[in-house]
Amino acid sequence: MAPQLIMDQLVTFGTEYGLKIIGAILILIIGRIVAGITRRIVRRVLERARTEPSIVSFAASLIYLLIMIFTVLAALAKFGIQTASFVAILGAASFAIGFALQGSLANFAAGVLILILRPYKIGDIIETAGVLGTVQAIHLFNTEISTLDNIKVIVPNGQIYGNVIHNITGYDTRRIDLVIGISYASSIQKAIEIVMELIRQDERILSEPEPQVAVSELADSSVNLVVRPWVNPADYWAVRFDLTRAIKESFDANGIEIPFPQRVVHMASENA
Repeated sequence: MAPQLIMDQLVTFGTEYGLKIIGAILILIIGRIVAGITRRIVRRVLERARTEPSIVSFAASLIYLLIMIFTVLAALAKFGIQTASFVAILGAASFAIGFALQGSLANFAAGVLILILRPYKIGDIIETAGVLGTVQAIHLFNTEISTLDNIKVIVPNGQIYGNVIHNITGYDTRRIDLVIGISYASSIQKAIEIVMELIRQDERILSEPEPQVAVSELADSSVNLVVRPWVNPADYWAVRFDLTRAIKESFDANGIEIPFPQRVVHMASENA
């Protein structure tokens, strides 16, 4: 009698839950296949769009995870389990984790935007969040910058994206701006010709856009000339230093005076 009762219970269980178990297994198998195919499609699309590898990996993994979560919930629903409670628990847990990690999530979100919008790339010289240097690496949570004196600085992406970003090497050319003062007794035309000749002799200075040398100001002690040649960003500092020195030496050789600041004092006569 007992064995027959057990067999009847097994038959009843198999009849009631067998199809549900098979259906749940099929849902899990199909869901996993769909998640894998979708992950590969997302990866290929993003790679063709030349998206950063870290973004490609994150997006593909996120899509896979979301589909698998939906698949598991659908499989549980086959047994009559109320999945709304699971969704509520996941939502509450996500909110708690997000609140606890809001700083990290802000850096993460900023990192995603930086990698997608690309305001700068590895090798660019940027100034942002009080740091000036060369970008060495861009991660999801931070950016690694090497300063001009070779100090490694790790800057949170949230601070970068929330500030103005000066991408110094963002364009193919960069203008040098020098202000050179000559005395009022010196020839303006001769000074301009000397500077223009120095510019023409330097092969690193570009002919287009055209360099400019002009009088910018009649100052208290000097006539100020602006010197504005264009160079490739990589040549900026070398040309700036060399040109400044060459102007000084050429002015000395040609009798063009670079005056010291002066002040004229008129003494009142005691008999006045």
